[in-house]
Amino acid sequence: MNTLRRFRNLGLLRKSNLTKPFSSVSHKAWEGVPYETVLKTESTSEQILPTEADVVVLGGGSIGCNTLYHLTKLGVKNAVLLERNRLTSGTTWHTAGLVWRLRPSDIDVRLLAYTHQLLKGLEEETGIDPGYIVNGGLFVASSKERLDEYKRLQTLGKAFGTESYVLGPSETKKLYPLMNVDDVYGTLYSPRDGVVDPAGFCTALTRAATRAGAKVVEDCVVTGIDTDTSLFGSRQVSAVHTNKGTIKTKCVVNCTGAWAPYIGSMVDVAVPLVVTKHAYVVTEKIPGISGMPNVRDHDLSIYFKLQGDALSFGGYENDPIFIDKISKDEAFSLYELDWDVFGVHIDKAVNRCPTLATTGIRSTVCGPESFTPDHKPLMGEEPTLRGFYHGCGFNSAGMMFGGGCGWQLAKWIVQGRPDFDMFSYDIRRFSPDLTRNTDWIRQRSHEAYAKNYSIVYPHDEPLASRKMKKSPIAPLLEKAGCVFQERHGWERPGWFSQSGIASIQPYDWYGAYGHAINEDQAYVERLKEDYTFGFPKNHSIIEQECRGARERVAIFDMSYFGNYYLTGPDAQAAADWIFTNNMRKPAGETSYTCMLNAQAGVESDLTVSFIDGSSTAPWEPSFQVFIFISSWKPRVFVFVSFNDVRFSQGKGFYIAAGGGSAYQSFTHIRKTIEDNRFDAKLVNLSDSICLFSIQGPKSRELMEKLSPATRFANENFPFSAHKLIEINGHICRALRISFVGEMGWELHVPPSSAVEVYKAVMAAGKDFGICNAGYRAIDSLSLEKGYRHWHMDLRSEDNPLEAGLAFTCKLKSTVDFLGRKALEEKRQKGLSKRIAVFAIEEKLPLWGMEAIWRNDQVVGYLRRADYGFSVGCSIGYGYVHSQNEQEPITTKYLMEGDYFIEAMGDKYKARIQLKPLFDPENKRVNGFY
Repeated sequence: MNTLRRFRNLGLLRKSNLTKPFSSVSHKAWEGVPYETVLKTESTSEQILPTEADVVVLGGGSIGCNTLYHLTKLGVKNAVLLERNRLTSGTTWHTAGLVWRLRPSDIDVRLLAYTHQLLKGLEEETGIDPGYIVNGGLFVASSKERLDEYKRLQTLGKAFGTESYVLGPSETKKLYPLMNVDDVYGTLYSPRDGVVDPAGFCTALTRAATRAGAKVVEDCVVTGIDTDTSLFGSRQVSAVHTNKGTIKTKCVVNCTGAWAPYIGSMVDVAVPLVVTKHAYVVTEKIPGISGMPNVRDHDLSIYFKLQGDALSFGGYENDPIFIDKISKDEAFSLYELDWDVFGVHIDKAVNRCPTLATTGIRSTVCGPESFTPDHKPLMGEEPTLRGFYHGCGFNSAGMMFGGGCGWQLAKWIVQGRPDFDMFSYDIRRFSPDLTRNTDWIRQRSHEAYAKNYSIVYPHDEPLASRKMKKSPIAPLLEKAGCVFQERHGWERPGWFSQSGIASIQPYDWYGAYGHAINEDQAYVERLKEDYTFGFPKNHSIIEQECRGARERVAIFDMSYFGNYYLTGPDAQAAADWIFTNNMRKPAGETSYTCMLNAQAGVESDLTVSFIDGSSTAPWEPSFQVFIFISSWKPRVFVFVSFNDVRFSQGKGFYIAAGGGSAYQSFTHIRKTIEDNRFDAKLVNLSDSICLFSIQGPKSRELMEKLSPATRFANENFPFSAHKLIEINGHICRALRISFVGEMGWELHVPPSSAVEVYKAVMAAGKDFGICNAGYRAIDSLSLEKGYRHWHMDLRSEDNPLEAGLAFTCKLKSTVDFLGRKALEEKRQKGLSKRIAVFAIEEKLPLWGMEAIWRNDQVVGYLRRADYGFSVGCSIGYGYVHSQNEQEPITTKYLMEGDYFIEAMGDKYKARIQLKPLFDPENKRVNGFY
């Protein structure tokens, strides 16, 4: 007999509290929700709607209130928050309110640390108790792998001063006497975790904000949003219509949670989230439970929240109930709990806390929650609509992320970019073809929900909604044993198995909703080879691919890159301003460059090739300029011609950006063009160009065999040059550049030629021992060479001087560029952090997020790490921070310390270097072996 049936037979379920939906604010304290009050009695709401505002925040939940509060802290006085019902009435009011402090992301940890500090000081600032109780948090591990994950969290936490302790079963039992530890391998105890009252938190925030000049208007329903179109075709928010009147504004922040898609639809903006029913139950009084920490048992997919002298518990199941169309009028709403869905958590909860078997259920809470395709929030300015900001999709974590995310979102609005690298939260991480694909949103959001408590391994891939975008040679790679990785809808080669074909199957929903589990599990089994924090089973295979590139020649399919042309009368001026490197080179050359924001943070690193525009295809364009005269102002339009007719020629720039950040790069360039009113056009041709990278000591011989009419010697085809070449009757653009530190060429070819060109390369390459290689090999090879990966060891919160990329900046010239002023100010002031490479001689698996110790102090953490097969050691790149913000970090300071890398609680002696470990003199990329 299962526990749910026992509960019913023992009369432990009080049915009077289980099935009542609550839809009216007249209920006192809402029986099901375990808070003393749902709304504070003192209202900060205005009765009169202002006619204009600098910022209009929509939604009075945790994110909306935090954003309003932080806007006022940044000096915004004329901000208004509109709530269609009462504050917290959407999903905030019924949240569990847990505030954890450790997660497997450095940005998450920093945001959570800020929320913690905010909550600690909010009562003193406002006079209102936010209901923050610090009772600690306990993560339970039932396996060595799970405890290894927790040890990684503990190590990461040290970099930010987050205290935690790894405990054994007996120590855990002393801390939590009611816990069954018979199957517990160990736990991670974070004593400063806690819980917060959502009503108290939001009331305190809005009280402080209104005192600073902001306004809050409740019972105010948004009925429409007006937009204007600028001269350059971009849309701009201009007004918000409500049942109480209209507010003129150029900035709207959509913090409406589960209802955010409705707001987005008013302005044709996609909001990629789903809404599901998410539940927990509240027990009767449990003797001995008071003062216990909150618990997360990830292996059982359950959590316990201390509720005075009782517990609330819930979890994440494989078959959540989707709410396909949530009512626009819902407020303070709960649903009847479906015990067939929730029941999977009861046996697990009783196993962890046996006293629950004889404890009654006082009430249930089943309400709407929004979830996103990657279980990360949606934030930042919408790239298709100026002044429309996202602040939603918080995956049931809006309370603990509210402070940090509201802080960064306010900075996004006021200063143009956040202080932190928020790319994992930025709406631009998803391209438009994903945000408008309902099947992708639903499948991926389901998988993210179902795997919320799964171990976060260094390497894993989703199973949902795959094969959306593929290179033309993907079938050939699959036959060669390719294990694909998915990035932003693209299938890219990860590594090549020697165990046969591993085809990606249609999503089986993990057996939920009546779907049968796929019979073909080959791809899943390949993924499982990576499910470790040690060296994976495919370690030797990746080594073979790396050695293939270092010793012979390898081909990498990098077709998921973003490819753009920048053209037009002001193309040169735009390129000068947007890119940090010299953009006044002759046609036929290529530059590696950064793009910065106004604060000198690196928005992207990419390559720009200089084109004279004398041809007529995407890989060899003709740039044409047409002037259109209207009655009010002449306007320049630029077209890129791909037909056989050649018109007037002009200079252009061919841009290749990493696929993971391709849309972010594209929107940054486009926005900068519009901001500065350049008469220039950015054309996205990512789907019209395939990219193969041929790298290794034998690459020149292979290229000479493939294209006998082209001379590939250094004097004819030097590093950073590009030319049109012919391979087996197909025209390609060959760029002599490398991302692995070898002599090599990239081939940019049309999709119609891709298969034939690839086959020609493989046939000709047999004489040179060619091999296929994937991105896992690129990770290791590029790390050895010290090449940066944007969003890892190079981010929007890093500047080129800190990142060792000063050579990409034209600081010796008089040509200005975006971010130059801020960069020069930082150089003059001195740097507070600098990147360095750390080598550990022991054969130790490193994955990033390990703590860096200098002498007896933690001075940073590894942003990126891997094993370097060519140098025979583990490598990590990280930023060393100055211990005194008033004293800039110096080379002497860096080199004089004794360094250790802490991995899963153990320290290992490390050697610091400022130059790459592999080929620091760049001999190999220049063809000298």
